[in-house]
Amino acid sequence: MNFSIATLLSNFPDDKSVAPKVLEKKLDCEATPDLQKLHIVLDALERSGILMKDRGRYRRDDREELVEAKLRCSSKGFCFAIQDAEGAEDIYVRESYLSTAWNGDRVLVKVIKEGSRRRSPEGEVRLILERANPSVLARIKEVPGRGYRAVPLDDRLLFEIDLEDDERLKDAVDYLVHVEVQRYPLGAKPPLGRVVQVLGSDAEAANDIDIVCCKHDLPRTFPQKVLDSLETVLQPIDDKAIADRVDLRHLNTLAFANSENEPVDRAYSLTRNKQGNWQLGIHIADVARVVFPDSPLDRESFKRGTSIYLGDIVLPLFPADLCRAVGFAPESDRLAVSVLVTLDENGEIVEYEIQPTTIRLDRLVNNELARQVFDRSEDENDTVPDVPADLLSALEDFATVSQVLREQRYQRGSFDLTLPETHNHFDDETPLGVPVFAPESRGRDILYEFVVLANQLIAEHLNALGVPALYNINPVPDLADVQDAIKLAANMGVELWLEDEEEVYPSDFKQFSEQFAECEDAKILNYLLEAIVRPSYYSTKPGMHFGLALEEGYTHANTPLQRYLDLFVQRVLQAVFEKGRDRRTTRSKERVDLRHSSCHGKINWNVLPPDVQHAFEERLSGLAIALGERERLALEAETDLNGLQKAGAMKERTGEIFRGLITGVQSYGFFVEIESGENGAAPARLEGLVHVSSLKDDWYEYRSRQQTLVGRKNRKQYRLGDRVDVQVKSVDYYRQQIDLAPVGGGSEAPLTDDDYFSEEE
Repeated sequence: MNFSIATLLSNFPDDKSVAPKVLEKKLDCEATPDLQKLHIVLDALERSGILMKDRGRYRRDDREELVEAKLRCSSKGFCFAIQDAEGAEDIYVRESYLSTAWNGDRVLVKVIKEGSRRRSPEGEVRLILERANPSVLARIKEVPGRGYRAVPLDDRLLFEIDLEDDERLKDAVDYLVHVEVQRYPLGAKPPLGRVVQVLGSDAEAANDIDIVCCKHDLPRTFPQKVLDSLETVLQPIDDKAIADRVDLRHLNTLAFANSENEPVDRAYSLTRNKQGNWQLGIHIADVARVVFPDSPLDRESFKRGTSIYLGDIVLPLFPADLCRAVGFAPESDRLAVSVLVTLDENGEIVEYEIQPTTIRLDRLVNNELARQVFDRSEDENDTVPDVPADLLSALEDFATVSQVLREQRYQRGSFDLTLPETHNHFDDETPLGVPVFAPESRGRDILYEFVVLANQLIAEHLNALGVPALYNINPVPDLADVQDAIKLAANMGVELWLEDEEEVYPSDFKQFSEQFAECEDAKILNYLLEAIVRPSYYSTKPGMHFGLALEEGYTHANTPLQRYLDLFVQRVLQAVFEKGRDRRTTRSKERVDLRHSSCHGKINWNVLPPDVQHAFEERLSGLAIALGERERLALEAETDLNGLQKAGAMKERTGEIFRGLITGVQSYGFFVEIESGENGAAPARLEGLVHVSSLKDDWYEYRSRQQTLVGRKNRKQYRLGDRVDVQVKSVDYYRQQIDLAPVGGGSEAPLTDDDYFSEEE
């Protein structure tokens, strides 16, 4: 069965029935075994009360209230079902009610005991929608008389897997292996698996890329069916395709890349019109014209969700041949979707339009060269060698317009965080949801303003047209969390305040970040804000994007070769271009231009035909959750690889002494970001833990409001933002845990009222 129950149920719109033939087509069930499995699943779902059958068609049965959630378990066996809805309660699930579900599985849960003010509601798993662990990393152990078993390294997976007989197993006992699950627990039968790959004698001996790919079940190749479909997809651009588009091949168009081998799905042009206004073009590769809904390419890219960057290795969304054929290349005609914006000298938007276009890329500019030029625009005394005069002029114009756009963003209340190691592969806001820049990334900052503007205007346009879309929501931080951060900053000597004591606005964070820029403790203060920013999520309705200070919607639309959501948004635009209705009825004389901002506020009819509108609405069902989870998984994989590499580097430096910054304090110890050591700087944002058991000079009390550990007798304190000297005691490579011991630093704690009272006693 090449689909999950979650995928199957996502094809059932609310209160609508679906014929089995439709499901067969959407789930790509062509072979007889696949068809048989589909009908067995449909029958099982009907028997379990999830589906109802009426006249040969199926629909969801909502009579029994079931909650869709993701299971999260601890190493001690406590499990909670985490609901997708914002602010919804977590549901406690006892081990006896898990129904063989594992950590990370998506499930349907029935609440069997309502929660109270102090207790979470309790529930039982009624159905496992999607397994999160089709494979696991494990160690092999031999069970006398019963063969071999795999013991998962993830201690939240509280089971062992029986292994199929394999001659390799006798020589791989205690080795780290990648195990593919052949059968999940069934009644009294334990799970069954087979060893796909022997990785090494332990985690350190294994390749870190292999560990990450196996741990997160990341595909490293494309199915042959997908590769075979490229022959029919990659056809040369004909004259008819160009004739139906706006021809922009006369514009001087640039794109930016780290190398010629990476996919280039975005390019830029910049000119001035007769009125002296800037005309900015953000051109996005037209991927929707070749990747059709429900095609093998579409199904595979949806399953992947996003490209994943693992160091120098990229696990792409699409095969390389498609990226080369559709992506922009110098001196080649390419089809694009272009956001054409007219800006005045202050960066105010005069008008804009979104058009299907034909462009010709003049230059592919190396990112490093672009950074040098952009930095030069700040300091005119710097020189950049071997840059043609016309390219230098164009890049300086880009820097000028980017700066006025940044000022416009700041004026509406948007803010920036300065953090090392930002995961910003698509040049828009990072997975954190807010504008984040590494100290050394100014060159990419220039493009950031263009990309965010394109995303903003596309979302605004789709919302004005009233067509289905997915929006990126960045919620307002919790007021209590912000107030706690203000108190912590005050303990560090930085006075912050809110404009309104009952509300949090983006402009508050802008004020905070501006104050931080002038502080010696800017790094730790930025970490404070990072900790209280709430993660973004996708929604079918427009809403607030706190980090960008946008209230009318924001989406992702600029990288359709690397993110599935961007491809979906492009399909909606394509439908507007080809099938959109520009007047209320065929008898109406007044038309609007559906591709231009002038149509906003003038539309009081459905732009898309009913069948097209409904098809998009049905496709949106479950899309937000699925894509959000894939993007979070990509971030986890990238973070995992980074952590393994840091742990490996520090393993070799066990015993060395480093200077570090205290980034967090808890009752059990404090976290230290290692900055430099005897042999030079440490990797960026490398953290270790100083456990309280290693503080042997006194008994330390934890003061949560100040995030401080204070010695009862010596008055020594370890406080958020303090610098300390630490020694690397040990490193757990797989868990990426670095244990440290203090050898110097900290500060003296001031006397409090409690201290005075204790002295009098």
